[in-house]
Amino acid sequence: MPAKSWTLIDQASGLNPLSQQLTIGEKDFPGLGKASVITRTWSGGLADGVFSVEIDNGKLAFDVLPTRGMGLWRARLAGDREVPTIGWKSPVRGPVHPAFVDLGEPSGLGWLDGFDELLCRCGLESNGAPDFDDITSRLKYPLHGRIANKPARKVELTIDTDKQEIKLIGIVEETRFHFVKLALTSTITTKFGSTALSIHDEIENLSASPTTAQLLYHVNFGLPLLDGGSRVVAPVKTLVPRNAHAASGIKSWDSYSAPEPGFEEMVYFFELHAADDGQTRALLKNAHSTRGVSLVFNTTQLPCFSVWKNTTGEPDGYVTGIEPGTNFPNPRSFETIKNRVVKLAGGQKQAFDLMLDIHGSAAEVTAAEAAVNKIQAGRAPKIHPEPLPDWCA
Repeated sequence: MPAKSWTLIDQASGLNPLSQQLTIGEKDFPGLGKASVITRTWSGGLADGVFSVEIDNGKLAFDVLPTRGMGLWRARLAGDREVPTIGWKSPVRGPVHPAFVDLGEPSGLGWLDGFDELLCRCGLESNGAPDFDDITSRLKYPLHGRIANKPARKVELTIDTDKQEIKLIGIVEETRFHFVKLALTSTITTKFGSTALSIHDEIENLSASPTTAQLLYHVNFGLPLLDGGSRVVAPVKTLVPRNAHAASGIKSWDSYSAPEPGFEEMVYFFELHAADDGQTRALLKNAHSTRGVSLVFNTTQLPCFSVWKNTTGEPDGYVTGIEPGTNFPNPRSFETIKNRVVKLAGGQKQAFDLMLDIHGSAAEVTAAEAAVNKIQAGRAPKIHPEPLPDWCA
């Protein structure tokens, strides 16, 4: 059967997802096999009005949130009882509609009111810590930017049984009159029966004038994938602790403890080795090396890498963030001075690619770790015991 497309959201034509509840399976679209797509609009609590798209390729299922910047809420492998859900348990009961997130509240931390996804993008104007004016102390840029709390203006679904793939494309805009005018076009693709999904993002400067942008993929994992003894494995070239507190734990930067109430977060910044074509990868595996997730990306697009460790008590949000980005998540003003911004001429676009591959067996985890070690190629990492002024605000 030839490919078929559905328009799920179209702001220009007024197409409302509330009236577009779809359930697409083998009986609706022959050739899908075990794959399916279900759309729903949530009701009640902080999720009221959130539109989600559940894509199931027959092996891997994941939920996309067009209402929240095309983020990924959670994922799961069919039949995996050891790790039934990939993501984390936030104390925020999401998915949260952006209407309930005040990004402009004075602390600059309003972004945290909606934070509970497996993957959310930070950007596009800024993606780091809150940034305040030195003279007035007024908030200039909120924590992690605005794109994760912007609803998509257009979303299209395509199923191609010849190519054996499902594709979701969403367009999200971050614009303000007289100020930034940026658009994100995100294409999320998965093959039937695959354990992986691929994200191809393009940031476009909608203005006729030049501008700058930032992007960071905040990819988050908690119990049961993350547990006491879990490790992150990456081909490290350079490692720098973000602050003195992170420096105190640098000997165990790559391992995780069991939930520890009151644990203060630690963040580490990295430059990673890559293959000749710029491709690199990082792996998070559980304590017994029976389950894991790999992130695959290109260092020419995403040259900076961060690991956020937040192994506090489970009710408080036991989680780690594995985060490729265009820059380190410092305040925007600092990263601008260090020239870690994406420069876009009027009308220019820039592409970014990220693949998540879910490993459902010990053999797959072993192969993924071998792929990291091949890039490392026996080269010893340069580990700085203290923060560096050019890396850490």
